[in-house]
Amino acid sequence: MVELGRACAPTGQIVLSAERVSKSFAGVKALSSVDFDLRCGEVHALMGENGAGKSTLMKILAGVHTSYLGTIEVGGRAAAFAGVRDAEEAGVAIIHQELNLVPELSIADNIFLGREPLIGGVLINRRRMVKAAERLLHRLGVRIAPESRLADLRVGEQQLVEIAKALSLDARILIMDEPTSALSSSECETLFKIVRQLASEGVAIIYTSHRIEEVLDLADRVTVLRDGRHVVTAPIGDLSRGAIISAMVGRDMVTSDRGAAVQDGANVLSVDDLTLDTLGPHGWRRMLHGVSFQLGRGEVLGIGGLLGSGRTEILESIFGVANGWRGGAIAIDGATVDISSPAEAYRLGVALVSEDRKERGLHLAASICDNIALPSIGALSRFGLRAVARERALAADMVGRLSVRCTGIDQTAAALSGGNQQKVVIGKWLATEPRILLLDEPTRGIDIGAKQDIYRLIFDLAAQGLGIVVVTSEMPELLLLSDRILVMCEGRQTGILRRESATQETVMRLAAPGMAAWSQETLS
Repeated sequence: MVELGRACAPTGQIVLSAERVSKSFAGVKALSSVDFDLRCGEVHALMGENGAGKSTLMKILAGVHTSYLGTIEVGGRAAAFAGVRDAEEAGVAIIHQELNLVPELSIADNIFLGREPLIGGVLINRRRMVKAAERLLHRLGVRIAPESRLADLRVGEQQLVEIAKALSLDARILIMDEPTSALSSSECETLFKIVRQLASEGVAIIYTSHRIEEVLDLADRVTVLRDGRHVVTAPIGDLSRGAIISAMVGRDMVTSDRGAAVQDGANVLSVDDLTLDTLGPHGWRRMLHGVSFQLGRGEVLGIGGLLGSGRTEILESIFGVANGWRGGAIAIDGATVDISSPAEAYRLGVALVSEDRKERGLHLAASICDNIALPSIGALSRFGLRAVARERALAADMVGRLSVRCTGIDQTAAALSGGNQQKVVIGKWLATEPRILLLDEPTRGIDIGAKQDIYRLIFDLAAQGLGIVVVTSEMPELLLLSDRILVMCEGRQTGILRRESATQETVMRLAAPGMAAWSQETLS
């Protein structure tokens, strides 16, 4: 059993370096003469758009890719890993975005899988293994029994098991690939504390994330890659949020100086006293309590609040897919409507881009063309027959309009990056020519460049007169996009703020549990 606490180099000393590293796949260059170094006890953020080369560099450093050009040194010595096991023996461990764990096994089994301590070289010494797992979990501040089944843990807790597994290897260098992509805000805070604790103990950490704010809060230095090339490495204090984004995408970031929404005074959507009751294991529960708001043509209305506050339920109620009993009134262009299904919403010009693009937004095995054309097949068909040529023309138009990076409209959706998948989801609904666009977490899990593209698209669509409602958990995004912000807390509407009066502090105060319902602005 590996003992904890391998000695590390003095804080600040370089423990890993890569010089002029290049790597190609099928003739396509993923990395081109990239330099990178990592110091003991630091959190070094590695950033870039999808396809920038981050994953390739991480996999080379972790021994996943063994064929490349350039040199790597670990602890001042040349390293040429023949595989992941070689890297682990050198003190380098990687935590992949997709957790590499066995759900039906215990925490202890997962941590020491394939490296179990043995009695006489034959029997697993479970007592020793459980005790070692307990020490690792205690080091991370995790109060969960080592013999608990992994499948019973939350995603955030499973992420900590992955970290414990890496520490069991006595890793001095920890590579973390998008560790917060599936975590709640509270789980993220727990992870950040552990990352800081590990760094203070001398562990050197490479940290990749699409979330600029957490990098600014967590990292000591930042390296940005773009199109497989090194762009910049600098202390975090030397780079602003805008500078990091510009380095990543090679163009200026979208700003909120687009001016006030251009409206003609008419409301495209009115919601009055919206309620939603759902039936759960403990009986009926009210999810929405009398929510009321109006949406003007060309306006972007943001909906903020904590997870479980009722944000998604508002969009699902408007679109006719909410589970339960809905009360209140919804009007489109001044006429009261009863939307009981997506088909009815589609007929009335309402489109919903759902939160989970892979489960509810896309047919991953189908082509880009089929995905984009799907909601419009009925309108495009003639005499009950699919109009394939018209479908392909529609898909090609949307791919060009949204700058979807693909090999062509026949490429499967599963083969696209997250950002391009999201563009396809948005494109399939824009093809229906909606008047009202409902966006639920439209930039979740996509890179900065794709986010900027979607921001520009939202502003362009609003300028064309669409009424847009955006639900987002990212506060800077909420403040950037919204003309007004509806804040929710525990299913209740606690405030409606204009852009000029909305701040992070104001929104968070209204989103805090226990806030009495009130509105800073009365809508008519």
